[in-house]
Amino acid sequence: MSGTFGGLSTALTALYAQRRGLEVAGQNIANVNTEGYSRQRIGLAAVGAPVRPALFAVGDPASGGVEVTDVARVRDEFLEARAREEHGSSAYLGNQREVYSKIEQVIREPSDTGLQSQFSEFWNAWQSLANRPGDLASRTELLQRSSILTDSVRSAYDGIASLWESTREQFEVFVTEVNTTAQSVAKLNEAVVRTRQAGVPGNELADERDAAVLRLSQLTGSGSLLKEDGSVDVVVNGSSLVNGSHARPLGVYGAARLPDQAANPVGIRWTDNGAGASFTSGSVASALGTLNSTLPGIAGALDGVAASLATAVNTQHRAGFDLTGTAGGDLFTGTTAAALTMAVTDPDLLAAASSAPVPPATSTLDGGNALAIADIATSPTGPDLGYRQVVVNLGVAAQSVNRRADIQSAITEDADAARIAHSGVNLDEEMTNMITYQRAYEAAAKVMSVIDATLDSLINSLRR
Repeated sequence: MSGTFGGLSTALTALYAQRRGLEVAGQNIANVNTEGYSRQRIGLAAVGAPVRPALFAVGDPASGGVEVTDVARVRDEFLEARAREEHGSSAYLGNQREVYSKIEQVIREPSDTGLQSQFSEFWNAWQSLANRPGDLASRTELLQRSSILTDSVRSAYDGIASLWESTREQFEVFVTEVNTTAQSVAKLNEAVVRTRQAGVPGNELADERDAAVLRLSQLTGSGSLLKEDGSVDVVVNGSSLVNGSHARPLGVYGAARLPDQAANPVGIRWTDNGAGASFTSGSVASALGTLNSTLPGIAGALDGVAASLATAVNTQHRAGFDLTGTAGGDLFTGTTAAALTMAVTDPDLLAAASSAPVPPATSTLDGGNALAIADIATSPTGPDLGYRQVVVNLGVAAQSVNRRADIQSAITEDADAARIAHSGVNLDEEMTNMITYQRAYEAAAKVMSVIDATLDSLINSLRR
């Protein structure tokens, strides 16, 4: 049989357990709007009666009561892993979308100030000069249009180069954040392990740590592994970024300017051993692809347009004659977008005629060479169509990225919704739990009251 006061002890354990349940429910409700918070629940277990170590051991199964075994976070690691993966993909495509938006702002197509419009004005000026080869106003207009065109080509390249440099700076910011966040995860891992060893759940520390792990996934597309001691290892493309309480730092190397990128591509390495680090998802991978592929590709296409313009126009211009009857020279200097400038600044030196006048006189000039230059606009290998293809390719790529980013955003939202539905706080559920714990607490208090009254009656009867 249990002791005289065994019932009181059992009721007391019930009071403690239900009060702890109320405290946990209150903590959940208090953090209903806290980002990254995982709801908690208590684990309860019946306490068996003590067994006396004797030949005929006797135990009373009704006298043990209840105990709180743990306060656990409600999380599904599969849902968490899926959310981290989708966040990495979403960050990658979101950054790509932003880059293409900025490229389109630089190129400004279609618009009245874009290169395509400047090309059209340039060819029209040659057509006008072909109709009036000796007209000074037409020649001056052509020089102005030519200068505007070269300025626009250089401006487009400068805009891409400036975007490259700003992306390079952002890339370093991303890598610095990776290092800082990885260190934070390592320190929180250590704190979680120590609190668990001390018998404290440390759930809030684990939530903070997991929020940092999610941020690492957004930055690097990393995966993670939850270990038995409560710590989390973070892995990037097969390489360890965080292992328990140790984080491996990353460093950036490579060109600081777009013109130097081809000879010295931008990259990332592990600073502990100098080995290269590779990324396939997240903001870091997106920025790296922008620096080594997307923007150099656009700059290279502009260089191709500039070279095509200079080569085609200069070749034809040298075949004509200017107002003095002298064979024409190059109209442009430079064969890259950054270096393209005007070689001719005197309108009299524009070689509009296809044959030299004898004697030189504006009245005998023909506009055959000017017409031939104007016809370059329709050449299938000319700069005009080449630039149009650049614009088309850019538009197709931007549209594809936007569509993929929208789809990925919806997938990420679904993954987050599934994760939050499982681990987030539901006020209706918490209110139900509170009522359940409250009624259980009241019942335990009633048991204690009844036992107290019974004992009081027993004691008073013995006094008589």
